[in-house]
Amino acid sequence: MVPPTAAATIPAALEPVDLRRFPLHRPGSPEWDDAVATARAGLADDGCAVLTGFVRASWRDRLRAEGERIAPRAHYETRTVNVYNTEPDDEVPDDHPARVPLQRGNAFVARDRIPGDLLVHRLYTEPAFRAFLAACVGAGELHELADPLAGLCLNVVPPGREHPWHFDTNEIAISLLTRASDAGGTFEYHPDIRSAGAENTAGVTEVLAGRDRDRVRRLDLRCGDLQLFRGRFSLHRVTEVGGSRARHTAIFSYSTRPGVVGTAVRTRQLFGRTLPEHGGSRSAPSDGLLD
Repeated sequence: MVPPTAAATIPAALEPVDLRRFPLHRPGSPEWDDAVATARAGLADDGCAVLTGFVRASWRDRLRAEGERIAPRAHYETRTVNVYNTEPDDEVPDDHPARVPLQRGNAFVARDRIPGDLLVHRLYTEPAFRAFLAACVGAGELHELADPLAGLCLNVVPPGREHPWHFDTNEIAISLLTRASDAGGTFEYHPDIRSAGAENTAGVTEVLAGRDRDRVRRLDLRCGDLQLFRGRFSLHRVTEVGGSRARHTAIFSYSTRPGVVGTAVRTRQLFGRTLPEHGGSRSAPSDGLLD
């Protein structure tokens, strides 16, 4: 139990968190150090760390209901994409994985359509949450994105749809499942299939073709589970959702640099619109990778 004196100093945004196992309000405590060490070990060993039951059971109905309330605000657009989310390029060889068409059927609720009083929005802006995540991923400091749309979003995968194989633009993806689907909706990933400057297109092709399945990990996440994932280097997807309930995931995006804003091209792909803050053409990633 949290001592009464400590409870009085707990930020309101952290009330839904299981602070006995994840004492975000007590950095440097033995329990805090243990949680950080466990997350770091998962990322190092398998490219993924899941903090099961991060949100306490008594708060999960509210977490789920808030996601359901804003899900209709998502931008829905079924698109044919490739694993890198790049534009078609006739100069790419025929056997390149960028040639493999994939159907993206998930949708995103942008940050400016997520009210500030929702649990996920309060968590996103909470300094203690951000400091804990920075320690878990080995960053000196994490900053909220300056992007008014992409810093926080809700990923919605409706029944009969999937979020196909892809890589993330952030090195570490941080997400919180707010509603599980009735069936399907399994998170699958191939850990560290590529590295900075080394695409390993042959390995990506094997996964897209349904081969090399032995190295693909599968996670059936539950409402309230927090996931830290090396999404920049690990190929991943959410399989087709079954039943009648969409799968909802809050995605928290931070950067080690302040003032980061997404490009106009990627922003329009995800949210169907841009704002004056978004720049023009996309610049090449600093790590030399395609996306």
